[in-house]
Amino acid sequence: MPVAVGPYGQSQPSCFDRVKVGFVMGCAVGMAAGALFGTFSCLRIGMRGRELMGGIGKTMMQSGGTFGTFMAIGMGIRC
Repeated sequence: MPVAVGPYGQSQPSCFDRVKVGFVMGCAVGMAAGALFGTFSCLRIGMRGRELMGGIGKTMMQSGGTFGTFMAIGMGIRC
């Protein structure tokens, strides 16, 4: 199968590269949202110190992984 060439001679990224970029972008957006929502929810229930940092980190990883997975699936569908 021939490689697609862009307007200035550069090759287009592969489908796997697009899925990786989608996952990374989704992970970044999900972690930012998780930091906001995790901070407010942990402060609301009265967490402080190390417990607060652990709760925020857990929320960031969960939302980043979830949103990254959905973005990767979306980019895979577009290939």
